[in-house]
Amino acid sequence: MELSVLWFILVTVLFIGFFFLEGFDYGVGILLPFLGKNDTERRVLINTIGPVWDGNEVWMITAGGAMFAAFPHVYATLFSGFYLALFLMLMALIVRGVAFEFRSKDGDPAWRSTWDWMIFAGSAVPALLWGVAVANLIQGVPINAEMQYVGTFFDLLSPYTLVGGMAFFLVFTFHGAMYLTLKTEEQMVERARQAAIRAGALAAVFCLALVGMTYTNTDLFTRMGAGIALWGAVALFAGAYGAMYVKRYGWGFILSSLTIVLTTVAFFWGLFPRLIVSSLNPSWSLTITNSASTPYTLTIMTIAALTLVPVVLVYQAWVYWTFRKRVSVKELEY
Repeated sequence: MELSVLWFILVTVLFIGFFFLEGFDYGVGILLPFLGKNDTERRVLINTIGPVWDGNEVWMITAGGAMFAAFPHVYATLFSGFYLALFLMLMALIVRGVAFEFRSKDGDPAWRSTWDWMIFAGSAVPALLWGVAVANLIQGVPINAEMQYVGTFFDLLSPYTLVGGMAFFLVFTFHGAMYLTLKTEEQMVERARQAAIRAGALAAVFCLALVGMTYTNTDLFTRMGAGIALWGAVALFAGAYGAMYVKRYGWGFILSSLTIVLTTVAFFWGLFPRLIVSSLNPSWSLTITNSASTPYTLTIMTIAALTLVPVVLVYQAWVYWTFRKRVSVKELEY
């Protein structure tokens, strides 16, 4: 296997891990002001992700770093073309991180309520923008023969990409509610279940719209494996929704996680061997061939990844095992 192909697969795996882990993380943040009826309940919700949220974001940083080192032309085009969108996402993530640390530093209800809404905004904006970004990559953006983005910020916003953004936002919210049914106690479990049912119903509408518009706006379904994966994700989502409805929370979360995994696989499979599709001329698309680093660089990166990634995986698994219990009001740290 060529190293450029290997690194396309590794970048895909990193984004799968990121969307799976940060998906429920964002979902909890989005639901925070609505499910927590008082300060203690909102602290319970924050403590379900408190020990793991920053570790989850490492997957995004690693994916971005891998993209930069393995496919530098993609990184340059992406960051220049999506500059404003990525700036908004970065600001939202900074506000979110600060909110987790500052929220409980003062007992003033107004202070805590303000930071709760900052956590909501810092979770909702990235969830929405990731959907918009993925939809743009597969639909195509204006890139010229010199691999430069020649559009504006508003060229990134189309009916298809906005539907993609809403689909990601609602699926992450659904995923977060599923996670809360496994991490909270008593009335909060039923409240999270009701939130999952409502968010899941809306997510089903936008997911079906996204699949239909993907058929008409992109060439994803010309790749049989990508099409099967996308329809498989829809089937798994229906299973997750049904499991939540009959209160099989563990199965619901597993199926919800697999929905995100298969959706990510479908879009990256649809892209391959491209990384960004050019809407001006298909031959100007950035691919794993014209945007990859030198074989020497990819070789060094492969050795480093094979050495360090298992360590990171073991460490993160240990963290989740350590904090595997349901969160009680008697053990609040955040």
